[in-house]
Formats: sequence, C-alpha cells, structure tokens
Amino acid sequence: MSTRVAVVTGSNKGIGLAIVRALCKQFQGDVYLTSRDIGRGQEAVASLTSEGLKPMFQQLDINDLNSITTAAAYFKEKYGGVDVLINNAGIAFKVADTTPFAIQAEVTLKTNFFATRDMLIHFLPLIKPGGRVVNVSSNSGLRALNQCSPALQQRFRIEDITEDELVGLMQQFVDKTKKEEHKKDGWPETAYGVSKLGLTTLSMIQARRLSKERPNDGILLNACCPGWVRTDMAGPKATKSPDEGAVTPVYLALLPPGATGPHGKFVSEKEVQPW
Repeated sequence: MSTRVAVVTGSNKGIGLAIVRALCKQFQGDVYLTSRDIGRGQEAVASLTSEGLKPMFQQLDINDLNSITTAAAYFKEKYGGVDVLINNAGIAFKVADTTPFAIQAEVTLKTNFFATRDMLIHFLPLIKPGGRVVNVSSNSGLRALNQCSPALQQRFRIEDITEDELVGLMQQFVDKTKKEEHKKDGWPETAYGVSKLGLTTLSMIQARRLSKERPNDGILLNACCPGWVRTDMAGPKATKSPDEGAVTPVYLALLPPGATGPHGKFVSEKEVQPW
C-alpha cells in the first residue's frame, strides 16, 4: 500500500498553515506544506516541527506553470498521485488600496481563478480513487454572483455551463474593467468577489466532469468558504482564528471513504450552501 499524501497550496502562513497543522494531526499519510518562497516555506515547516508535527515541503508557485508541472511530476513519481489537494493559495487587495481597479482585476483573477485552474488541469489527473479536492473560495463569490445582472447570474447558474464558457466570462470581466465598461455590462465592483465566483463555478463544472469521466473512483471535489479569518489578507478584526478557518476545508478533505457527498457544492461552516 503506497503512502497517502495531501498537498496544500499557499500554506506557509494564514489559513493554509492552519490547514497543514490540522492535517498533520488528522490525516494518515504525508502532508505537504507548499509555498512560492522556499525560505518562508521552510520557516513554516520548522515552526510546525517545533509543535511536534511532521510536515514535508515542496516549492510551488501556482502563478508559475513550470513550478506546477515540476510539483505534479514529483508527486506522481514519489506517490503515484495525490490523495488530497487543497487549493488554498489566493490573493486580495486591501479595501484602501489605490491600485487602479483594472489592474486589481487582472492580478486577482490571474491568481485566484486562472492559476488555480492551471493547478487543477495538472493535478486532477493525479487524484487517486477516493481522493478529495477542496478549492478554498469565499462567500464574497456568492455575494458577487447576486450583484451580477440577471442575465449574468443565469449564465453562471446554468447547469451545463462549460469550462470554456466560464473562462470566457472571467476574461470578459478583466477586459471590461480595462475599458471601465464592467458595471454597465452587469458586473459588480469587486475583483476578489468575481475571482471567487469563478472558482466556485469552476469547482461545480469539474465535479460534474469527474462524475462523468471517473464515475467509479469516488473522488469528491468541493469549494468552500473558511469564514472571516484573522490573516494578513483579511486583517486583525476578523472573527475567526486561522485554526477555526481551517475547520471546513479540513472537514471536506477528510470526508470518509465511501462518502458520496458533498460533491460539486459550495460549503460553509460544514454545511452545503444554496448557490
């Protein structure tokens, strides 16, 4: 029986680090902390090791395709695939940031949607039977959906939206912000919200595809909201600690063998949310 393995992106700090901590305690197998920066990643590993835990480290920058393919090849060769993948890496501009909105839109969607999609393109084929995939999204994605025009809402909510259509919509948002036409075309004024709207919708599309293409493999893929968590991203006033924010992602990562759901859902506080 080969060793089981869990991989968490963007996990040298914040919610990602808390997810690694929880998995080290609860997951039967190797747990990989990953980060763009090797030094910061190894410092985070050392801090968890000092708590008596045994995380492992792999450099992984989701914005660098070469880094993704290198990591994918490593996990394929060493473990024959991946049992748990948690796509946690993400960015958000502060509310007070004066960076032009069009740049915020391009940069935010590049990481939170397009780079996370690149991760899924290269890692989904590696997910072993019985595997779990968790995309860390946000309730702000649902809020952004509800702020879209009725026509856009319908396009996002339609059962048979394709990945190509979704990618087109995400690119359209970025392009419209450059011309300052996004609002008149029915888009909300939130780059982070739209990026997470895209990620949650992508999760639903890919879960449907897994059910169709690998119906007997028992893989469960979901998006979730960790809540409002005290991190560099959300600030010190947030209501949850990182360890509390890790609860729902870890719950989905450790759904028991043989579980048939949730799958292709958006989950918050361990409960499936209407979309």
